[in-house]
Amino acid sequence: MKMNEGVEWAMHSCVNLSWMPGQAVTAKRLAAFYDLPTAYLNKQLQALARAGIVSSISGPKGGFQLARDPRKITLLDIVVAIDGADDAFRCTEILKAGPGASPKADYVKTCQISRAMRAAELTYRRELAGQTIADIADRVLAEHPDAPDNTRSHFANLKV
Repeated sequence: MKMNEGVEWAMHSCVNLSWMPGQAVTAKRLAAFYDLPTAYLNKQLQALARAGIVSSISGPKGGFQLARDPRKITLLDIVVAIDGADDAFRCTEILKAGPGASPKADYVKTCQISRAMRAAELTYRRELAGQTIADIADRVLAEHPDAPDNTRSHFANLKV
């Protein structure tokens, strides 16, 4: 399974925004923080806004800020906002087409490959749903106590 690189960008942006409550940060400034293409990051931020994860504020002091408490934004919320809600594995029921296929078989229930892949997908989604932006921010803070202050300082001094 391969995720859109925008998922990573969106997650990092949300962690940074969690350290800047009440402050809107432009897509241009967020992109400059990681040396990313502004237009593409803006596309990811707009997807987060449509999902209610961030809010977009217009005007000279505008930009993006978290729309919800970071403890209420799961990693799965971000993955779904950027990559969509479709399962990674799509069973096309190729067993129905083969010469040994049984027309009476229910392949959704009996195909062991489909069942294994769906079980893995559920495990993956449960893991992402069990972690929030606040959890990630707390782990960063534990390893790098100066990260929130450095982030705020960087945005305050950024000449973009």
